[in-house]
Amino acid sequence: MTNRKRRSRHTRLLVGCLAGQIPNPILRLRFLRALMKQDPPRMSYKSRLLVWCQVVLLLFTAPTLAPEVRTAGRTPNGIAPFSVVVSPGPAKVRVDETREIWQVERTDAFETYTNGLRIDNRFSVANHPRSYLAFSVARPDDVRGERRSVPAGIVFHTTESRQAPFEAEQNSALKRIGESLLDYVKRKRAYNFLIDRFGRVYRVVRESDAANHAGNSIWSDPTWLYLNLNQSFLAVSFETRTLPGQEEAAVNPAQVRSAALLTEMLRKRYGIPAGNCVTHAQVSVNLSNQLIGYHIDWASSFPFDQLGLPDNYALPLPAVSLSGFGYDSNFARRAGVRLYQEAQLAEQVLRERAADAHLKVPTYRKALQEKYQRQLTAVRDNDAGRMDQEEE
Repeated sequence: MTNRKRRSRHTRLLVGCLAGQIPNPILRLRFLRALMKQDPPRMSYKSRLLVWCQVVLLLFTAPTLAPEVRTAGRTPNGIAPFSVVVSPGPAKVRVDETREIWQVERTDAFETYTNGLRIDNRFSVANHPRSYLAFSVARPDDVRGERRSVPAGIVFHTTESRQAPFEAEQNSALKRIGESLLDYVKRKRAYNFLIDRFGRVYRVVRESDAANHAGNSIWSDPTWLYLNLNQSFLAVSFETRTLPGQEEAAVNPAQVRSAALLTEMLRKRYGIPAGNCVTHAQVSVNLSNQLIGYHIDWASSFPFDQLGLPDNYALPLPAVSLSGFGYDSNFARRAGVRLYQEAQLAEQVLRERAADAHLKVPTYRKALQEKYQRQLTAVRDNDAGRMDQEEE
């Protein structure tokens, strides 16, 4: 083999090796085409060395190139320059977590917040000031409670009102029904907020006052037990209906988005724990028969996750585990799977605590019910005292 053939063979091997080290297929193809334009045998050793050095330099510096077009200079032998094009990809928007929410603007008609929430104030009305008793969970014998006035939670309702098809042809009817509903809710002081079919948020009873939304009701967090949640919890209602056993939310995306913004604002403003954001069906009780589930709105269909909340259907119902309420054979059908499982979990907790107290379940349940009656008396006395003060 002559020296010329040997050099040509070495050149092809080296070129192939260098080309294999170029990960970008476009750059690799341009590199090979550039060399093919020349007659390798006629290239001097220095020319070939310059080309190889240029390629090696490109391989080591390419990762540091900015996302724009870079063009290498021409080599002494006239080899075509390389154009390195690095695409920056689609534009990205950084969405920061909302750490603080404040009111941007307020008029008599509306107010806006930094998270995008807009509240219509045209139907706002006053009611009696908020005042309630919270009972310590750590002290099972607490029947006196601690007086408070800051909202401790949110109860989500459905209006159970007349529904028209949500279609463009029904727009006039939808608006007329919604306005009639707002007039009714305002007269009854039924909720603090109402979200209509179009996703518009209306303030009805101002937050400093109690709304008439959950008379006989029970809820608890790890620290406090709350009874008759009119005073202690805010009321947010959706213009929709809940069917027995329903497991899919009967609301539209606009209502869900508005509810998420409203819930976020209320939780940050009043320091409301996520576990205290619950549905009417979860807290409602019937005093006449000591059963849960007197109301079934949002029994098993509330979209907790879409409002940025944990699945509170996984919590045991405090009305059962702490106050001794029960449920009948029709409860599963009316409540749906999730609320029924919540009741079963609470029943299991009650039985375990009865065993720990070395008491039979009926005996332990009766003791819980008697304690509930004493706590309820304290709550009603507090409400009566408040009413007397308002009349003076």
